[in-house]
Amino acid sequence: MSAPVVSILIPCRDAARWLSATLESAVGQIGVATEIVVVDDGSTDESRDLVQSWASRGVRLLTQSSLGASAARNHALAQSRAPWVQFLDADDLLGPEKIIRQLHTLTTAPAGTVASASWGRFAHEATPASAVFADSAVERDYSPATEFLVQQAETGSMMHPAAWLCPRSLLDQAGPWNERLSLNDDGEYFTRVLCRSSGIRYVSDARTFYRSGRSGSLSQTRRQDALKSLHDSVALSVAELLAKADSPRARQAVAELWERTRFELYPEAYALSADAARQARTRGRPRTLLPCGPRLRWLVTLGGWKLARRLQVRIRRA
Repeated sequence: MSAPVVSILIPCRDAARWLSATLESAVGQIGVATEIVVVDDGSTDESRDLVQSWASRGVRLLTQSSLGASAARNHALAQSRAPWVQFLDADDLLGPEKIIRQLHTLTTAPAGTVASASWGRFAHEATPASAVFADSAVERDYSPATEFLVQQAETGSMMHPAAWLCPRSLLDQAGPWNERLSLNDDGEYFTRVLCRSSGIRYVSDARTFYRSGRSGSLSQTRRQDALKSLHDSVALSVAELLAKADSPRARQAVAELWERTRFELYPEAYALSADAARQARTRGRPRTLLPCGPRLRWLVTLGGWKLARRLQVRIRRA
């Protein structure tokens, strides 16, 4: 077997329901030699047995005891060896030519360049065929990559983790995933990666699929520890970005990012929300409004954004 070109690294906790499809998308990558490493983070379902059943197809299982997704990714990085790295959550999917198309683009790019991809969001109970590819604002090349981070801060556009393909040498420079973080750990990590990169090449015909809205997912939680992680990850990301690319536009973008964080933290993390508001106003005069539909917008006008936000959270919990 030829030496692996790409390490596909998958943190897993209680993901047996979706894991087979994820592994199939990893094993099925066309035209590239891969090593696939799954780190099970203390699953209580049949995830470990399921991964072991894929051993004959080149999937390797490592285990740890409920240390978190960031620790699982660090474990996988330390135990893998290919020069290119693909992170993949245990419920997301790669298009069959995702990696090879990005590699073809990166062969003519400067050293230290990362590749991005088109990514579609689909509901947890649906199929990838229903994915909506909607975040076109960041579907382009960036040089320097900090321009992506500034635009992301301005608009809230995102690139989900599986969309990136990164050289391992660049990840070594960025350092490990921050194991103190849970919610938005990927945002903080890729801020460090991109601040050290030579730029971003967008590969339009490379595709990934992001499963969203599933019950119990970290992105859906309102736990205090997760909300503190969100606040802390934004603080770390802001410091990293402004140390690399401080400008009036970047500071205003950071103000918008902190304002969106203010809304997201309220009402469960009141003190952190208030701190986010202070952070926003030390950087600029944010123009971002509470993201909501027309009915809640009317309530914002009538009773203020805090009342509308409390109702918004209550509706989402129902």
